This record gives sequence, C-alpha cells and structure tokens, in this order.
Amino acid sequence: MKKRITFFAALFCIAFSAQSFANDIYAITVYHFTDASQETALDTYLQTAYLPALHRKDIKNVGVFKPIANDTAADKIIYVIVPYKSFDEFMNLPDRLMTDNLYKTAAASYLNADYKTPPYKRMETIILTAFPMAPQLTLPSLKSPKAEHIYELRSYESATENYHKSKVKMFNQGGEVSIFKDINANAIFYGDVITGSRMPNLMYLTSYENMADRDAHWKSFQDNAEWKKLNAMAEYKNNVSKADIILMHAASYSDY
Repeated sequence: MKKRITFFAALFCIAFSAQSFANDIYAITVYHFTDASQETALDTYLQTAYLPALHRKDIKNVGVFKPIANDTAADKIIYVIVPYKSFDEFMNLPDRLMTDNLYKTAAASYLNADYKTPPYKRMETIILTAFPMAPQLTLPSLKSPKAEHIYELRSYESATENYHKSKVKMFNQGGEVSIFKDINANAIFYGDVITGSRMPNLMYLTSYENMADRDAHWKSFQDNAEWKKLNAMAEYKNNVSKADIILMHAASYSDY
C-alpha cells in the first residue's frame, strides 16, 4: 500500500527517526457534540463500524468514554482512545479502513452525513507516546459492574518545555508512576503529548470501581510518604501550571 506523505507525517518521521517504538503510541479522538441525535450517531458509528474495524485490523483495547459532566454541559464530549504499536500503524489506518467493505457499509450514515445534520460539532486528535515506565497500555482489573466504573483522565500542562520535561521525569525517574502502582490506582496509560492544542502537557488515565473507590485512592496517594517526599523536591517545583481532571464512564461497547 502506498503511504501518504504529508508535511505532518514528515515532521513525525523526523521526530521519531531514532525511536524504537517499543512504547505504544496513543491517539485520543475528542468528539464534541450538542444533542442526543449526534450522540446516537456517534455511538452507532463507533459501536457498529469503527471498533469492529479496528478489531479486524488487530488494534485492540479501544476505550470509549463519556465525561460525567456531559449531563449538564452544553459542549458534550466523547473520548476515543486507541493504542497503536507504531506511528506507521496510526498513519495508515484511514487508508486501511477505506479498503474494508464491512466498515464502509456499517459506517455509511456517518461517512455520508449531510452538512446540515453532521454527527458531531467538531473533532480533534491528540497524539501521545507512552512513558518509559509504562510502555504499553494496561487493562484495568475492576470487579464492580461496568456502569459503576470511574475513569479519570488527567492533563497536566506546564509553563514551558523545561517544566514539562521536569514533570515527565517526575513520573518516570522520580517514581510517580510507581506510587500509582503501589496504591493500585489501575492506571491504564501515561503519555507525553507530542501534538495537541494545549502543549506542553502530558496525560494519563486511571480507573476505579466507583466514585467512593476513586476518592479513597486519591486520599491514599496524597497521604503516601513517597509522594510527599517526591512532591517536596526542589527540582520538581512549579512543573504543572494547569491540571484538568475529567471523570468519565465507559460506553457500554468500550473494550474496557
């Protein structure tokens, strides 16, 4: 299959020419929508066309999440998180989808939507590389009913690239990833954002049995002696300028 060569792709090829791709690459597609009809259109597309097509192409563990805040927000959101084994796999997916007749049939209403009734208001894509200390996506081990699960997506912005590097180091060499593992926060991924609208930043996703379990885990984290020691270190001061916390439920058809 002939690869598409674009300026965007060229930039990434240069950026990752020396990288082995032992670590996952994550694409987070953010669908913004306004009403129930658009939500239904997106759910139908994702459940019956997109996820099945990814599974046929051996792309597994696709997460689909809806913020709890959607209940009252005017700008409603669906997050789709896809792990890729390589940058080429990410870049080639659109072409591979369009050679999949099952996908094209199932996705027809989404692909051919009229401009007067689009299935979403806007969409954006964030690309991340997995942290060295968490190189692959890890499925959560949760025992409560899926509808009760809480998924917490966090985005930590930094004032400059150097402060961002400090925060990434704090997670990896500093041991923040290990602390989350020690308290059993069911972390799914940690990623360094390499393209997005709010750089420099990193993002990570943790998961819990329910809201009470989430609150208990965060208290455990804040009370953790290793965290207190790490957080007090001068080299990591002021390395987060803005933190966004998004609490979500998984869609019924999400892979986890």
